[in-house]
Amino acid sequence: MESLFPPEDNHYLSLEALCLPDVDFFVAEAEGQCLGTIALAQKDDYAEVKSMFVAPAARGKGVARILLAHLEKVARAKGVGLLRLETGTLLTAAIALYTAQGFTPRGPFGDYDANDTSVFLEKPLG
Repeated sequence: MESLFPPEDNHYLSLEALCLPDVDFFVAEAEGQCLGTIALAQKDDYAEVKSMFVAPAARGKGVARILLAHLEKVARAKGVGLLRLETGTLLTAAIALYTAQGFTPRGPFGDYDANDTSVFLEKPLG
């Protein structure tokens, strides 16, 4: 992410932030290898999809889709009615995944500001 976007436009969670009580962090693994990660950050009236990363060797194999489906299941179980996320304009595979899974464009939310490198999406969980 740091090689793709300026520092002020990188919004991933630090290791410390991933350990906060309002964040659920999930890892997909096989044979002791981390294939990908995703986090759910609870906000007041929505939850945010954070820290979706898939190892280069695991890309194109459905890991991101599985992680996102798991995160949505957890969010529904917690009573979350709306998921939101920010991703980078250069992350076309991520944008395609989110769109295919029902996320739609929206404007900046929370502490985000509009910029030239961010795409903001949301999905109601009904």
